[in-house]
Amino acid sequence: MQRDKPLVRVRDVMKTKFDLVDGMATVATALETMRHVENKTLIVKRRDADDEIGMVLISDIARHVLAPDRAPERVNVYEIMAKPVISVSPDMDIRYCARLFTRFLLTRAPVVEDGEVVGIVSMTDLVIKGMLPYL
Repeated sequence: MQRDKPLVRVRDVMKTKFDLVDGMATVATALETMRHVENKTLIVKRRDADDEIGMVLISDIARHVLAPDRAPERVNVYEIMAKPVISVSPDMDIRYCARLFTRFLLTRAPVVEDGEVVGIVSMTDLVIKGMLPYL
């Protein structure tokens, strides 16, 4: 079957700038060091080679720290992070990525290549950046 529209891959739409944080850091410290606020995501570093990638969304901080009125300097990232997380390959077709997000109710995921995080992709990235070649 011949394609008349280009194949758009996750690497074409992902954000390559993201913030890494240690799971032992406090939420206050994590927020202070967050340079790429447009991502609304913090990737939690692996402790060692056998560990998995973790992730904290701004919504996690709102739900688990802000809403219950907990002091961000007294809450560690590991207490509110998601781990393990579903990750995607940079070579994945954005249509399959959108299906994965829909199936598992995800809004964003780390993009992992050779065991390392190389970016973050969100549903917004898939639609706004990814749909342009189809229009």
